[in-house]
Amino acid sequence: MARVSQEHLDARRRQILDGAARCFARNGFHATSMQDILGEAGLSAGAVYRYFRSKEELIAAIADEAFAGIRGAFEEAARTTPPPTPDVLLGRVLRRMLEEQVPGGDRQAFARLIVQVWTETLRNEQLAATLDEGYGGMRLVWAKLVDVYRANGLMGTDVPADHVARTLIATAQGFIAQQALFGNVEVGVLEDGLRALMSMGDRPMGEPSTGDTGETKES
Repeated sequence: MARVSQEHLDARRRQILDGAARCFARNGFHATSMQDILGEAGLSAGAVYRYFRSKEELIAAIADEAFAGIRGAFEEAARTTPPPTPDVLLGRVLRRMLEEQVPGGDRQAFARLIVQVWTETLRNEQLAATLDEGYGGMRLVWAKLVDVYRANGLMGTDVPADHVARTLIATAQGFIAQQALFGNVEVGVLEDGLRALMSMGDRPMGEPSTGDTGETKES
């Protein structure tokens, strides 16, 4: 019997995960059966069960991939000197998630899948542990980025690094929730909003921005 290459095995696993992700995004975890996944992936039961023994294992694998991708993007940014500002960094990470790695190109469906993963952690202890580990890892990476920002004179030292990390993660989570609930939310909207908020400390309070068109009255 001919030996199956690692490339073939990896491609088959990818085929199964993409098919499962499309099913979960379309119908939800609980309304999706393994038979649905077999049909979506176009594979036999034996081929799928060789890689994943249950729907729960598929859900966990999809969650692991999502966290690995996000953490990898943050770690890559941390190696850049100086690192990209938060608006640029979050935009880069979210584009990778919602534009480059979305099966079928449906960003809203993929965002809904992520929200479903969050919800499933309330009843699935294994998935909850995966989420907790991923969240803890992202907090550590972001805290390291804060240290790099400070070393480059881009951020003050009056706020704990972990507080900054939690806030930026919450910003990304909020954007994903908006995409899931309402759709058609462009990443550029988040980048613009963050850039505007970051600029608030650049001028004295009460001073009009360069974008203001109104004229002030002379006394």
